[in-house]
Amino acid sequence: MQINIHSKIKQIPAKDWNALVKDNNPFLRHEFLSALENHDCVSDAFGWRPCHISIQQDGKLIGAMPLYSKTNSYGEFVFDHAWADAYQRNQLAYFPKLVSSIPYTPASGQRLLCREGDQELVFPLLIKTIQQFAQQQNYSSFHCLFPLKIEQDWMEAQQNEFDLLSRHDCQFHWNNQNYNSFDSFLAKLDKKKRKNIRQERKKVTQQNIQLRQLNGHTASDKDWQDFTHFYQQTFTEKHGHATLNEGFFKEVAHKLPDQVLLILADNEQGECIAGSLMFHSNTTLYGRHWGCVEQVDKLHFEACYYQGIEFCINNKLQVFEPGAQGEHKIARGFIPTLTRSSHWLNNSPFFDSVQQFTQHEKQGVAQYMQSLKSPYKDC
Repeated sequence: MQINIHSKIKQIPAKDWNALVKDNNPFLRHEFLSALENHDCVSDAFGWRPCHISIQQDGKLIGAMPLYSKTNSYGEFVFDHAWADAYQRNQLAYFPKLVSSIPYTPASGQRLLCREGDQELVFPLLIKTIQQFAQQQNYSSFHCLFPLKIEQDWMEAQQNEFDLLSRHDCQFHWNNQNYNSFDSFLAKLDKKKRKNIRQERKKVTQQNIQLRQLNGHTASDKDWQDFTHFYQQTFTEKHGHATLNEGFFKEVAHKLPDQVLLILADNEQGECIAGSLMFHSNTTLYGRHWGCVEQVDKLHFEACYYQGIEFCINNKLQVFEPGAQGEHKIARGFIPTLTRSSHWLNNSPFFDSVQQFTQHEKQGVAQYMQSLKSPYKDC
């Protein structure tokens, strides 16, 4: 048995890594993670330093984990700013910390990668390796964000053994009920929601907006230049950091062309004015980025939600995860969905306080989800 920490994903053979990826999840694929590193989207400048784990047995990769050393909490979508503040107020270092997540991507997926049937061997090895690594390198904590249900269930069952804490949050996902058309989906909604969606789609059409659905094969260099500009414009308007770049988008489109869904919108003059970028696995569509240079009423809903729902129906995808937050998604057919994460604090004086906080947080999330009304009939 050989366990290694890698500063670059390319130190692990792509074929071996991808053999452990379930459902052809685009964000877990070696090509996606290497593109992030190749174009400096994860680097010290953004507070994401790769330190991926590999476990080999008799020279064969049997386990792995996407892992990063973090010097901030940016791009994680499971917020721990209060924890960092508590450390700082008590003159303790919260950073660096270890995070198993896909950078800037609040989407569910594997974090404890292993061959089918090897969970009982590999899962404990990965957690023990992380804790030993954290103690040796003086990391304050480890955070496993948006893991698969089977992984989170296992970590919650092992909470006492590994001193793990769990957190709950809520996203809004769309589920395909074997719809054969967009109208069959609308028929399941209550009358008011159905009418509203039709009106929103009609407004986009009335403004003579043409939408194009592209993938890595059909999107041109000009299309990626346009989308990169839209993406950067969004962060400029929100005073955020545009961590991704044109080189990254084009590399992923080249290496994973069939898993890219790029929606571009052209105005009446034929000018490209907006776009949304999504990726998909064998079963799930993931909405990721949106941007525009011209405001068109209801175009955001069309490009980011309705085009994605139609794509799922036409391609028989089962789930659409459009991203974090957004209660407004309920009116568009998305339903509250529980998301979970696991956390470990390295010899922290705040363990009991944080544990109490997570219990209150879970209760709050449960009450919030129960208070939301379904957009579907008879629900």
